[in-house]
Amino acid sequence: MRFGLIVLVFSTSLAVQAQQGVNINAELLAAARRGSVPAVKTLLDQGAAINSRNRLGDTALLIAAKNGNTALALELLERGADANRRNLAGVTALMAAAYEGNAPLAGALLERGADPTPVDRIKKTALLYAAAHGHAQVIGLLLDKGVPVNQRYDNDLTALMWAAGAGREEAVRLLLERGADPGARDNPRSTRSACAPRGSTCTSRSA
Repeated sequence: MRFGLIVLVFSTSLAVQAQQGVNINAELLAAARRGSVPAVKTLLDQGAAINSRNRLGDTALLIAAKNGNTALALELLERGADANRRNLAGVTALMAAAYEGNAPLAGALLERGADPTPVDRIKKTALLYAAAHGHAQVIGLLLDKGVPVNQRYDNDLTALMWAAGAGREEAVRLLLERGADPGARDNPRSTRSACAPRGSTCTSRSA
């Protein structure tokens, strides 16, 4: 009887601890959504798991990147956040920074080992997001890290085609200066409208 009571108490204690862990991780994600750097610091000091994810698969770092909160994202990187963690749509913090044109954050992510090559659910990369939205400075950072300027993507599209199709003149100029092939052709079965910035998995705010 006494042994059974001990086991019950021990099991209850473990369950309480597990629930507390879940709660503090949820609080961390909520603090990230609010953009509160002090609250995030406090929760991490209290043991919150820095790479916890919400129902969309977003970590606190990805939430900060989507919301353009550079200070929070940099704090999370300093505390060891995984720069390559992807959400359920395949989006990384680097893709979000490229979409937003957040060059300081994109640079910090690349310095900490962020991989610029992943493709998300709609077959876009960090370079394509930057090109489609005309963020020349981010394009330069990605090319400096070795992303091929004439890399072919879905439907044989290149970053130059995306930038030109969206009317991003500064991005087009930069890509041409960096060696983009103006004579490249896409898949003839694709449509020219494919180059319009028609969609993004980087824009949905975390819930």
